[in-house]
Amino acid sequence: MVTISLCMIVRDEEEVLEQCLAQMKRLVDEIIIVDTGSKDRTKEIAGRMADFVTDFVWIDDFAAARNAAFALAHCDFCMWLDADDVISEAEREKFLQVKKHLDLDTDIVVMDYAAGFGEDGRPNFIYPRERLIRNGKGYRWQGRVHETIEMQGRILRSSVMIEHRKKKVNDPDRNLRIYETMEAAGEEMDARSRLYYGRELYQHRRYEKAKELLISVLQDKQAWKEYRIEASLNAAYCAGFLGKADEAMDLLFTSFSVDLPRSEICCEAGRIWMEKGNLKNAVYWFEEAIRAPRPEEEGGFVREECHAYIPWMQLCVCWDRMGEHEKARQCNEKAGEFCPASPQVKYNREYFQRILPMTATQPEESL
Repeated sequence: MVTISLCMIVRDEEEVLEQCLAQMKRLVDEIIIVDTGSKDRTKEIAGRMADFVTDFVWIDDFAAARNAAFALAHCDFCMWLDADDVISEAEREKFLQVKKHLDLDTDIVVMDYAAGFGEDGRPNFIYPRERLIRNGKGYRWQGRVHETIEMQGRILRSSVMIEHRKKKVNDPDRNLRIYETMEAAGEEMDARSRLYYGRELYQHRRYEKAKELLISVLQDKQAWKEYRIEASLNAAYCAGFLGKADEAMDLLFTSFSVDLPRSEICCEAGRIWMEKGNLKNAVYWFEEAIRAPRPEEEGGFVREECHAYIPWMQLCVCWDRMGEHEKARQCNEKAGEFCPASPQVKYNREYFQRILPMTATQPEESL
């Protein structure tokens, strides 16, 4: 069986590090912790549970820190995790099966990464990440922020899912600050960096500059199509917050020249039509969101709720506003199939129980 070195970079993670390392003890053969400047009990916890703990002077460069951690590994494969990552018991068993059958001809093992969760706690924003990397083959992390390893060699796609259950944000401005420093220094940014820089600006409500950067990615025909589609969606969000609904729609539709319509794009188009009061057009796009196929090429950003729960719920609202209450009720039930614990589904059920017998004679309420 192959061996695995878990190589982590951490800082001020006393709340979550012990749980993370405890779940990994029987999965990996070596645990290496590189601390980038903790002021809490992180190093004490790491000292009890890891095989090797060392310091790395933080230089605003995640790739440099991860490369330093990987350089200390002795096993066949290097693995990375963040301290607030969680692997459920079921996923741990799947991980062990991957490890059992893994051979040294494999270069990279890709696993799903759940980075967002719905109101019922289930993952709803998932994308694949390189997770196990063959040691000694010259692979290097690249990118000062949102670092990545170039996908080349023999790649194994596994179904293991790791959940990023973030409990706190130590420095919400850190990533934006790094990107701004790179820009001020005149560092060239590839499409990936511009996409993530634009998203950071969007999250900081600097919509105009974010939109400009994201459009540059969308228009970059050399960029990976998944980056261009994600840029289209986020640029449309920015335009919407700037009060430019027509521009937002144009940005969404530009993604159709890149690939087939995505559910995420269709949901946003439907939302914009709802805000304009054109419910007929909104219904069309929410129905398209349900019909839209998942991308054949793996690696894109998938918002699970946009494939079922959100469009069914929005269709419920649209049909109700158009007076088609039975259609609306049916759409609410479809939404409930995908999110049974949704408070909105429960509220709507009670609403339809009140109004459906009375629609012929009584004034109608709205959702």
